Amino acid sequence: MKKILAALLIFVSQNVLAQTTQKPVLHGKNWVAITGKPLAATAGAMTFQKGGNAVDAACAMLAATCTMWDVLSWGGETQALIYHPGQKKVFGINALGVAPSGATVDYFKDNDMEYPPAFGPLAATTPGTFGGIITMLAEYGTLSLKDVLEPAMQMAQGYPIEAQTANQIESNKDKVKEWPYSKAVFLPHMGEEREAPHAGEIFVQEDLYNTLKKLVDTEQKALSEGKSRKEALQLAYDRFYTGDIAEEIVRSVKEQGGLFEMEDLANWQVKIEDPLHVNYKGIDVFKLREWTQGPALLQSLNILENFDLKKMGYNSANYINTIYQTMSLAFADRDFYYGDPDFGQASPMEGLLSKQYAKERAKLIQERNVEDIGPGDPYPFQGGTNPFKDLLEKRKDALSYFEPENPISGLEDPFLEEFLLGTTTVQAADAEGWVVSITPSGGWVPAVIAGETGIGLSQRMQSFVLDEKLNPFNVLEPGKRPRVTLTPSMALKDGRPFLSFAVQGGDTQDQNLLQFFLNVVEFDMTVQEAAEAANINSYQMQSSFGAHESKPGAITLSTQTPPWVRNELKKRGYKMDFQERTSGPINAIWFDWKHGTFWGGSSNHGEDYGIAW
Repeated sequence: MKKILAALLIFVSQNVLAQTTQKPVLHGKNWVAITGKPLAATAGAMTFQKGGNAVDAACAMLAATCTMWDVLSWGGETQALIYHPGQKKVFGINALGVAPSGATVDYFKDNDMEYPPAFGPLAATTPGTFGGIITMLAEYGTLSLKDVLEPAMQMAQGYPIEAQTANQIESNKDKVKEWPYSKAVFLPHMGEEREAPHAGEIFVQEDLYNTLKKLVDTEQKALSEGKSRKEALQLAYDRFYTGDIAEEIVRSVKEQGGLFEMEDLANWQVKIEDPLHVNYKGIDVFKLREWTQGPALLQSLNILENFDLKKMGYNSANYINTIYQTMSLAFADRDFYYGDPDFGQASPMEGLLSKQYAKERAKLIQERNVEDIGPGDPYPFQGGTNPFKDLLEKRKDALSYFEPENPISGLEDPFLEEFLLGTTTVQAADAEGWVVSITPSGGWVPAVIAGETGIGLSQRMQSFVLDEKLNPFNVLEPGKRPRVTLTPSMALKDGRPFLSFAVQGGDTQDQNLLQFFLNVVEFDMTVQEAAEAANINSYQMQSSFGAHESKPGAITLSTQTPPWVRNELKKRGYKMDFQERTSGPINAIWFDWKHGTFWGGSSNHGEDYGIAW
C-alpha cells in the first residue's frame, strides 16, 4: 500500500504539479486563434476549418468580439500588424476613425469642455472597424465576407451573453437610457429591477444582424454578377460608408446631438503603412506609428539596452525602479510628441527612436523616483531644432490641475477605471506563415447606438487635447485621427516571426507589453508564464481618457511583492497599491522554429481564450 501511495505521489508531482501556470500553453502546428472571449476564439477556429488563413480567422474573431460588445463595437476602430510570409514583411493597418467636420477646438471650448467628452455622440470618431476588416480581407485574406461574418451574424441573431458584459450593461443602464436606440438594444427588461440581460440569457441584436446581412448580400450579388472578390468587397465597403447604412448612421447621430456628415464617412480611408521598429539584442520589434502610443515601447527598449536587467533580477526593487522611470521618460515623450502624422508638422520620430537619444534619456534615471520627468528634446538627434521649445516651457502650467499627491485608492478608483479602459485583442497565425496582431476598440458599453444599424459608436474623441501646450501634435482638428493607446506588437528574429503579442488596458498597454517581452527575452519565461507573470503599472504618464490626469509616483504591484521590495520602493518615493493579478490580459504567440509549431499564451487576467490545432 505504501508503495502504491508513493508511486501515486510521484505521478501527481510529475504530471499535475508540473503545471506552473493557471492556464496551459496552447500548442498547435496548423493554426492558433486567441482573442478576448471564448465564443469569439471559436469563431476563429470555425474560420480556419473552412480553409481560411490567419487573416480570415482574425477578421472573424474581430467581427465576433464586436458583436459581443467585448469592450468594443462595430463603430469603433481597428489597428493591426500583419506579417506577410510571401513578402517577408510586416504591414500596419490604420483603420482609426477621424474627428467629424464639425468637431473643432472652439466648439468644445464654447461648450465649456477642457476635453471632448468620454461618452455620447460628441465622443464619436467615424467608424473604422468595418473598413479595416474589408481592407484586410481584400489585401491579405482568402475567404468571402459571407464566410468571415457568418459566426458574427449567428451571434447577432442570439447568443448566450456572458456575465461580464451583462453586468456592465446593468451598472451603466442610467447612461444607456440617455440614447433611445441604445436603450432598445441593451435593456430588454425595462421596468424590472434588473433591466439588462441576465448572464446566459439569449441576447438578440436584430438591427445589427440586418446591417451585416445587407453587407453580405451586397457582396454576394456582386459575385453572382461576375465581379471579382476584391470588387465585391469594395461594393460592401461603399454601402457602409456612402450608401444607406452611412445615411442611417449620420441621420441618427445628428438626431442624438452628434456632428457627423455624410462626407465624414465618405472621405475616410483605411491606410496600409510601414510600421516603426527598433532592434533589441538581435530582435526586431515592430509597432504602429505615432498615431498610437506604440513607439513608447520602442523608446523604452532603446533606453533599457543601457542596463543589465537580468542581473538586477525579475521584479527586484532595482528592476522595478528602472522600468518605472524608463516608462516615465518614454511616455513623457508620447504625451508631447505623438499624433496624427498627416496633420501639421511631423512628429520627430527619427530622433525619438535614435539609440543616442535613448542613451541621453537613460542618464536621467535616478536611485529614487523622479516625479517631474518631462519630455526630452529629440530634434538634435535628427539634425534639427525643436520648433516647440516655448510650448515645452509652458507645458507644466497646463498640467497644474493634476493631483500628484493623491494615490490610487483601489480598483473602484474612478481615475483607475479610466486609465485602464479596456478593449480586446486578436492573435492569429497559420502554417502558411501569416501572422496577425490586432488591438481593436471603441464603442464600449455604455455606447451610443447609431439608429437602426445596431452599430455602437466609438468614444475615441476624448483622446484629443484642446490645448497645444499639452501636445501640439494631438490638438483636435476635423478629419484628424486622435493619438490612441491601441498598440498591437510583433517581433522578428533572424527575419522570421518570433513573437506576436497584444493586450487591452488603455494607458497600461505598452507598460504590460514591455514587461511581457522582457519576461520572454531577459528571463527565459515561456509565452504562458510571461503572460501570467506579475507586472507593475505606472500612473505617472498623462491619462489618455477623461480629465487626462496623472499621478506621479503611483504604482500598482502584485500582492505577492515581498515586504523588503515594498519597503525599498517606499524609500524611493513610490505610492503603492496592490492587486492580486497584474499581468494585464495579454494574448500572444511564440514561434517554435525548431519544431515547426506555435506556442499560444493567454493571460489569466481576463476572459481571453485561445484554440490551436
